[in-house]
Amino acid sequence: MNDPHVLLVRLAGPLQSWGLTGRFARRDTHSRPTKSGVIGLCAAALGLAREEPLGELAEVLFGVRADRPGTPLRDYHTVGGGTYPLRPRDLLTDHQRAVKAATASAPEGSEPGPFGHGELEAWYGSPKYVTADPTSGALVSGEVRRHALITERWYLADAAFLVGLEYPDAALLERIAHALEHPKRMLWLGRKACPPSGDLALGVVPGTLREAFETHALLPEEPCYEGEPPAPVTGVRTWAWIESSRPLPGIGPLSDQPVRFGADGGVHSLRWETRHRITIASHARGWDIIL
Repeated sequence: MNDPHVLLVRLAGPLQSWGLTGRFARRDTHSRPTKSGVIGLCAAALGLAREEPLGELAEVLFGVRADRPGTPLRDYHTVGGGTYPLRPRDLLTDHQRAVKAATASAPEGSEPGPFGHGELEAWYGSPKYVTADPTSGALVSGEVRRHALITERWYLADAAFLVGLEYPDAALLERIAHALEHPKRMLWLGRKACPPSGDLALGVVPGTLREAFETHALLPEEPCYEGEPPAPVTGVRTWAWIESSRPLPGIGPLSDQPVRFGADGGVHSLRWETRHRITIASHARGWDIIL
């Protein structure tokens, strides 16, 4: 019970995005998965309610090994703009739009179309002053802009990370592992636009985070092209970030320790971690996983 165990989790997909300080107009991504994002992934798999206490889930020590750090990708993204069919709620919530719809005339020689098929030229736009509804958590806007809103969103393309969750109670880690493969809610790698690919839970092993990272081979690449040599999976050195159970002098903390999740974005506290150069042992265990 008191000996440490580590749940190994594979986070790989075409895109990942692990925001730390992003807001609506600019969504950043950290260079690697955050503890808050991964614990949120596990909480969703377990089916925890948004406001439910995290309990032991927040007490695990967190580590991440960058097997393939990926390539930063900037997405030029627009929200709103253009014309859209009118819906009943548009007329109920915007009196100016209702007046426009009532006074708009059909083209000469044509019959008015069914309700919901009419359009108002350059009227419907992007949300402004976006906030979260305190009850449902849905995004709502205090005002409607007439033009498209340009946003900047960052992702990691073609990245693969080996995440470790260390805890003395192996039974808790086994429950998380089962939930990741049989999730009660949809899972994504930081954002809803980033679904994971292949296996997530790779098993629970005894030992510490560093021992687990050193004794397991790099995650395999996608199948190589004909004639291309496969990438090495052992005998290489890569970076890993391992959480400390106590504050470390001279180390700047990260504000991604989840306290609770909520419609308002949740509450986070500080945690400490150190960066290590990991040498994959020649006898490291390989993988038999779905990519």
